[in-house]
Amino acid sequence: MTELSPSDHHPIRVLLADDEEMIRHGVRLILRHAEGIEVVGEAKNGEDAVRVATETLPDVALIDIRMPVLDGLATIERLLVLRPRPQVVMLTTFGDEENVTRALRSGATGFLLKDEGPQELISAVRAAASGDAVLSPGVTGTVIHRMLDSGPMADGGGTRGAGASHPSSGSANGNSSGNGNAPGPEQRLAALTGRERDVLALLGRGLANMEIGRQLGIGVGTVKTHVSAILEKTDTESRVQAAVLAYRTGLLS
Repeated sequence: MTELSPSDHHPIRVLLADDEEMIRHGVRLILRHAEGIEVVGEAKNGEDAVRVATETLPDVALIDIRMPVLDGLATIERLLVLRPRPQVVMLTTFGDEENVTRALRSGATGFLLKDEGPQELISAVRAAASGDAVLSPGVTGTVIHRMLDSGPMADGGGTRGAGASHPSSGSANGNSSGNGNAPGPEQRLAALTGRERDVLALLGRGLANMEIGRQLGIGVGTVKTHVSAILEKTDTESRVQAAVLAYRTGLLS
């Protein structure tokens, strides 16, 4: 599966879908003045979003969870079959934790609170375009705990479209039904180096690669290498699954 990776010579193409004109207007103004970002289409419902995305092939789609005609969750499913596939970031409020959890399970790159500041919005778009998960720190803990309470990733797969499936179930929560030899959460954590644990802890707080690198004093490329190693060693398919593992093992406490 080929993902679209915007280069420095091409602006990040963004689709914005929200049924509130004021929200679309505000986001559009912020992104319009951001270097290297271009809003290529807007939509006021999910059906329009799919149509516009098919025509414009955005790199990043900012999608409201609650929309008429076709809601955000159904919109994700349709967007993720496009080729090249956009990175989908859900726009949400504090009251949408359950829907956000469902969105992440469906394959969304992450979620962003609607009341985030301009710089956070711009950074989120750039992070998503680079393949980073966008997890708004304000609600990351709440969403992950909801995932834990409801048996997160029970099918062994983190996101639809992850391109891989594992025979063991509950890779992030330690369940091993159907595979008695599947290592538990603590065993997965034990496979990590000290630096990888540091990265996982910050990843669990919802930080993007650039922020993780800044806190640890390492380059973004090194962070990406560590994240890849973490996913492989812990048998997790996404940053969200890895964050769930960090919570479940007490790494963040």
